Amino acid sequence: QVQLVESGGGLVQPGGSLRLSCAASGRAFSSYTMAWFRQAPGKGREIVSAVPRSGGSAYYADSVKGRFTISRDNAEATTSLQMNSLKPEDTAVYYCAARIGAILTFPVNYAFWGQGTQVTVSS
Repeated sequence: QVQLVESGGGLVQPGGSLRLSCAASGRAFSSYTMAWFRQAPGKGREIVSAVPRSGGSAYYADSVKGRFTISRDNAEATTSLQMNSLKPEDTAVYYCAARIGAILTFPVNYAFWGQGTQVTVSS
C-alpha cells in the first residue's frame, strides 16, 4: 500500500506556470511507477505524464510535450509535475497515481490514487 497526497494546484493565467507535488507514504516508494492524470469537467480521466521506478525515460501525452516535466525523488518519496506555458485547456483536476510495473497509460492500471488538486488556467 502507498498513500498519495497532491499539492500545488491553483489559479494561473494563460502562459503561466505551476508545480504540482505528490508526497507518498507507506510501502517503498521506489517500487512504484508514478504518474499524473487529469480530469476536466465532463471528460474522462487521461494520463498526462509518467515516470518509471528508476526515474528513467518518462512518458508525456502529446498535448503536454515540451511544456510539462515530470520528476521524482526516491529518497524523499515525492514526484512532481512542472507545468509551463499553461493553456485554458489544461484546466482540470490533477491526480497522482502509482502502480507496480511498467508505465501504462490507462487509469484502470493504477491501483493507488491521491485525492486530486484543482488547476485552473484562466485570465
